[in-house]
This record gives sequence, C-alpha cells and structure tokens, in this order.
Amino acid sequence: MREIAVVGFAQTPCVRETDGTTNGVEMLVPIFHEVLGGLGLTKSDIGFWCSGSSDYLAGRAFSFVSAVDAIGAFPPIMESHVEMDAAWALYEAWVKLLCGEVDTALVYGFGKSSAGQLRRVMAMQLDPYVVTPLWPDSVGLAGIQARMGIEAGLWDERAMATVAAQSRAAAMSNPLAQLSGEVDIDELLASDYLADPLRRHDCAPITDGAATIVLAAGDRARELCERPAWITGFEHRVDSPSFGARDLLTSPSTVAAGKAAGTEGVSVAELHAPFTHQEILLRQALGLGDDVVVNPSGGVLAGNPMFAAGLARIGEAARRVHDGSASKVLGHATSGPLLQQNLVCVMEGRP
Repeated sequence: MREIAVVGFAQTPCVRETDGTTNGVEMLVPIFHEVLGGLGLTKSDIGFWCSGSSDYLAGRAFSFVSAVDAIGAFPPIMESHVEMDAAWALYEAWVKLLCGEVDTALVYGFGKSSAGQLRRVMAMQLDPYVVTPLWPDSVGLAGIQARMGIEAGLWDERAMATVAAQSRAAAMSNPLAQLSGEVDIDELLASDYLADPLRRHDCAPITDGAATIVLAAGDRARELCERPAWITGFEHRVDSPSFGARDLLTSPSTVAAGKAAGTEGVSVAELHAPFTHQEILLRQALGLGDDVVVNPSGGVLAGNPMFAAGLARIGEAARRVHDGSASKVLGHATSGPLLQQNLVCVMEGRP
C-alpha cells in the first residue's frame, strides 16, 4: 500500500462570531497561505483539493462553489466536496492518493455557525419523516443521552464537569481556543441547567472557523516534512439514523472504526466530542486508558467550528507527531446526531 502522511496543518482562531460571509472565503485565504507557505508550496503544487461544509449551515445551495474563490481561478484545479465534516473530505483525498492519481492533496473545512440558530439547523440531519417534524434540538437530544448514561451508572454530573474543566485547562496552551482557563468544578456544578442534565459547560460553544490539512505520498512527504505523520489506519463506520435501533450508551460505529484502524499503542487522542459525556463514551468505545492523553488542544469543548472541527482533531493529533512529542496518535471525527457516524485516523512517526 502506498505511504501517505499528513505534512501540514493550519486553522483559524475559534471565535464566537466573524464578520465575514458564510462562504468561508475570508477564513480560508489566510490559512491557505499559512499551510502552503510553511511547506514551501504554491497552489500549482497541489494535485487535488477537497472540502467539507454544509449548505444548511451557510444558508445557500452549493455554498462550497463560492468557497473555491479562496483558491483562485488560475491555475485550474481538480476539486471535490463532501456535505459533512471535512474529516470525510480527508478520507476522500487519502483514497485519491492511494490510487496513485496525485502525490499531494489539500483538504479544508469551514463553518459559520453564528449565522443561524445552530440547535435548529442541526435538526435537519434527523429522520425527515418521523423526527425532524418534531424539531428536537441537538442539545435536548444530547441531554436525553446524558441522562440515560447517568441512570445506567456510566458517568455522573461531576465526571462530566471534570471533562469540561480538563478541556479548558488544556486549552490554555492553545492560542486558537475559544474557551480556556482554570475553572472550579464545584462552581460549574452550581450553574443552571441548559438541558437537564447538561449545563452550558457540558456543551461545545457556537464557533466560526476553518481548518486545512495537506497530505503527501511517499518521498514527496519526506521532502516536505521533517517528521511526517504517516497514516497507518483510516476507517469510518455509520450506525442507524433511528435512535430506537441503536444503543445510545455506546457507539458501535466508533468501536468498529477503532478496531479496523488499530488503536493499540496510541499515546495521544483528539476526540470530536461536542458534549462532555460523549468524551467519556468515546474513550470507552475506543478503549483508551488513563495513560492516553486526550484532547491536549482542549478539543471541541474549547472551540467547535462546524464541519472543520473533525478535520482539526486529525490535524491537532498529527501536530504531536510533527513536533516529536508523540509517536502514535489518533484523530477522531463524528457526524450526525448522537455520534451516529464516526471516523478514526491513526498516524505514526517513523525514524
């Protein structure tokens, strides 16, 4: 199998609201310059471009076409798009490189969540016949899942608050994080409920932002990066969209993707967990012990740019390989309600 690695990563600051348009151009141009400039590349050096975004979030059809303006009209490019988190665009680019069609690819994702009511927009991903007409919002659904886990003894509100506190403490070393700082767990538990048993700290914030990753194959990767993050396992699985047809207290698709990708020996994991209890659930599903450092960047609880957050988890994990602080890492992304679809990318550094 052809060797493929993450060689570059850049992302915008995670912010509550930006002044730019919903097509992402204003966010994308600076990080394109950053990631390409850092690798000594130009646009003509990229063999394939692939993006992830959502027309529902942008409020217009074919919104990704406008985003291509960030790349420019010349030279001509080979481009594709997925209507979901850009982690799945990364998977498409990885397959493109595996087939030997190109040697380099640039993947990007963007989302301006502040432009609408995110909790209602997310209801559009539910079963259009049975569930969406009821308009259950994403936070309320997560509250049901969290309550089920509490009653089953899998976690409690203090454990959930501990996840939030750890996230914000870790994010203090991340200058791009939206939320960071030392917080007292008892003070968190004294705050009001947002959707019982979820409090505001249990939920990822509304965030505008974008992220981009550059992939390269074989010797090209070695030329571009001193310590490439070689992809050794890359899998995604999906569960039933019907809440009554799957166990909400585990994540079968995460379990299956993790086993297929090979998570043994991972020392750092970046998990795409929009709610505190879901980080606990994902750790259990992936079999991550206490020796594994989870979300050293702060994770999405410190900043959650929709349709770029999953890609950023892979980029943040790869960064630990690039700087030599870890030799085997895991990046995880999720899509759909209550961890319906999950992707696991395992990367390693080599001498």
